[in-house]
Amino acid sequence: MIPSENYVSKEVRYAVGSVLENKYAEGYPGKRYYTGNEFVDQIENLCIDRTKKLFGVPFVNVQPYSGSPANLEIFGAICNPGDTVLSQLLSSGGHLSMGQAMSATGKHYSAKFYHLTPEGEIDWDELYTLARKFKPKIIWSGGTGYTKVFKWEKYAAIAEEIGAYFVADISHIAGLIAGGTHPSPVPFAHVVMTTTHKTLRGPRGALIMVTQKGLQKDPELGEKVNKSVFPGHQGGPHINKIAGIAVALNEANTNEFKTYAKQIVTNSCALAKELIRNGFVLIGDGTENHMIWIDLRNKNIDGWQAHVTLEVANIYGNKQTIPNDPKPPYYPSGYRLGTPAITTRGMKEKEMKMIAGFINRGVEIAQRLKTKGLGSEIKEEDQDARKLYKQKLKTDKELLKLKTNVTAFAKKYGT
Repeated sequence: MIPSENYVSKEVRYAVGSVLENKYAEGYPGKRYYTGNEFVDQIENLCIDRTKKLFGVPFVNVQPYSGSPANLEIFGAICNPGDTVLSQLLSSGGHLSMGQAMSATGKHYSAKFYHLTPEGEIDWDELYTLARKFKPKIIWSGGTGYTKVFKWEKYAAIAEEIGAYFVADISHIAGLIAGGTHPSPVPFAHVVMTTTHKTLRGPRGALIMVTQKGLQKDPELGEKVNKSVFPGHQGGPHINKIAGIAVALNEANTNEFKTYAKQIVTNSCALAKELIRNGFVLIGDGTENHMIWIDLRNKNIDGWQAHVTLEVANIYGNKQTIPNDPKPPYYPSGYRLGTPAITTRGMKEKEMKMIAGFINRGVEIAQRLKTKGLGSEIKEEDQDARKLYKQKLKTDKELLKLKTNVTAFAKKYGT
């Protein structure tokens, strides 16, 4: 139930595991540095064409190895070292690759950060104030924690006023956009980046798309992206992954996928409703997309406890900071869930009620097992308490019973 994970089809796996793994194809179609790429060129061009068709963009590069490299490559195409950018703070749901201090992007570029409100919405007043003050080269949208529908027009209006590029990272919601359940940023952004392995249900990779608006701002932007990807930041493309992406894009352009994308959101809303009924506090009081973001403070446990306890029960979500989190990132106050993968397995609203019950039982067990000293300001005491807590999980009869129940439930659904 990690929001950024999914199951690919057999056809995607066949493509990724094909003989294309053996081929080196440094360069671009028609301009390779190696011979023997006649069919490789056809595959990459097919992937490009399918991306253009699915998302309605005039330019795309399909070679980025994953999302973080792709964002670094966007920096390289638009910015000079030291340029200022504006993005969502990591602890407020942002992503490392948009200028955070511990990332290479934060070392080479000057990043300023906007926050979310306690309700989980972008702090638009703050974003606007920072944009006018610092005049960033790029305003980024997107990250790892956001449960609303993105208001692309607001980003675009602010970027337009100060002359910035608006870059939309849609990695989490690309499949929802392709399936018609979330509005597209293409009419508003200059550049759109997405990974391909989340809601889009493809292999691990990424796409950098330049919109018509982006080409109007800079007619050479597409070529700048190409040069930033290769040779600027990476070598030969992974053609087997590009083939798998092409297969996934074809699958995403079907009525079946549209039904799937709609069910992701339906399931997410149903699960959120049940969790609230069980006394959970959700950032944003629910969800409008595939993601559920829980504030566990009223349960008197932290995200780490939920993370390790539910993992023993074969429920896989992930710990997550909440807006203005008083706790450190490794032991945050929040826990994050998503419905893309369980929807792929065929689960619907009635299953969401059962899953909410499983999660509630797991959290009740975590509350009961909470060890003295856990969360102590004395680091050594805290670490000792966490080790003891994990030992308790291995033998707790109620937790092991929950694991049996979850496993029996999950086996009813394929992948």
